[in-house]
Amino acid sequence: MAVAVDGGVATLTLARPDTGNAIDPVLARELREAVEGLAARDDVRAVLLRAEGKLFCVGGDVGFFAGAPDRHAALHALAGDLHDGLRALLALDVPVVAAVQGAAAGAGMSLACAADVVIAGPSASFTVAYSAVGLSPDGGQSWTLPRLVGARRAADMMLRNTRVQADEALRIGLVTEVVGAEELDDRAAAVARGLAAAPTGALAATRRLLRDSAASTLDEQLDAERESIATRGGTAEAGEGIAAFLERRPADFAGTTDTA
Repeated sequence: MAVAVDGGVATLTLARPDTGNAIDPVLARELREAVEGLAARDDVRAVLLRAEGKLFCVGGDVGFFAGAPDRHAALHALAGDLHDGLRALLALDVPVVAAVQGAAAGAGMSLACAADVVIAGPSASFTVAYSAVGLSPDGGQSWTLPRLVGARRAADMMLRNTRVQADEALRIGLVTEVVGAEELDDRAAAVARGLAAAPTGALAATRRLLRDSAASTLDEQLDAERESIATRGGTAEAGEGIAAFLERRPADFAGTTDTA
């Protein structure tokens, strides 16, 4: 896992292209450590998740599964690091953009599902894949996928391993945009930079509202929104945004760091 921070954007790169970026214990641990490290930084305003090579991530390293002397213990430990990394990713106060080319299968698809914005190339495809090797989903996929595409479509993808190509993924809400192969990296980076220039505190509050809505009633969500917007109203971000609107100029949130 390669990590680089530039201009407020933290780029996390899956760097096992010779294996299709298959997730083994080392990569799962590096993902967890990288995301936990980002959570402790105050110079990160957006995250870009990308991968080296022709494939985004083929999922778990099946060769590792085959060679494990105690498969139960191996999978339990691997899923533990992967899940801690995904929890940390979903809990970040900054938005996450994923750039997907080629196969996003199994846990690789779980990574894509955890992003706020997914930019896909024309070669992108999404497959649950677990049951093809006699396994059940991990990476939170049984939670995220139904919320993205609906329970019926999620069940079809999970039970029949239906492969979804880029254009269909856009149609059903699995990805945000589909762009040409030569545009993928630049477009994903541009979206991440745009989010990094946005009011980070407001985006963090919005992500929390979206995340918490899954377990909230309408009344609870209305109360949470009321408290959140009132709190946001007293921040430097709101002061800059409101002033810019009234002065008919672009807002400059780069100097505002409040996260209320």
